[in-house]
Amino acid sequence: MNVIDHKLALEKLKIGLPVIFQTDTLPAIGCLPKFSEIIYRIKKRDINKPLILMGADNCQLNEFVHESALDDYKYMASRYWPGPLTMIVPISEKSKSIYFSNNTTLGIRIPNSIMAQFFIKESGPLLTSSANISGLPTATSAKDISKGLPNVDILGPIPWDKCSGKASTIISWVNNGKWKIIREGSVSIPGIE
Repeated sequence: MNVIDHKLALEKLKIGLPVIFQTDTLPAIGCLPKFSEIIYRIKKRDINKPLILMGADNCQLNEFVHESALDDYKYMASRYWPGPLTMIVPISEKSKSIYFSNNTTLGIRIPNSIMAQFFIKESGPLLTSSANISGLPTATSAKDISKGLPNVDILGPIPWDKCSGKASTIISWVNNGKWKIIREGSVSIPGIE
């Protein structure tokens, strides 16, 4: 297991390597958006399955949200973030040029984890996925993760604080004031089906 400190983790991200870090739900593997193809390769993930953009605060994420969904996004963010809610929203025109996927939507989230927020505040928004090979169970400890992804650096210090072990709830923006649930998870949102 290769545990690295905050400074070295930021250097690794800058040269295109991913880093595994703890969040409030499940440990994540993350990289800078322009290097996202590495996560697909390491995880053996289907290229058609999008990654989630994590930020430390709304200021880092607002520019990624298309203006048509911005008010609804800000409302939900003010009620549920930081926390285990991922919102799928239309992507802004400005950010399409730096986003790896051809998708017109993007899942975004702010984790309720001091470690994750501090790290992402310094790195900038990170494209993320659960820290496991696609299709295999997700481990919640650095030791177990290192068995499945032995060549990916892990942000220390470890042991990490305990995470919930349950994936985030995912909702998708439909239109003005309307959302739909894509995946039930750690948080329930009244009035959304």
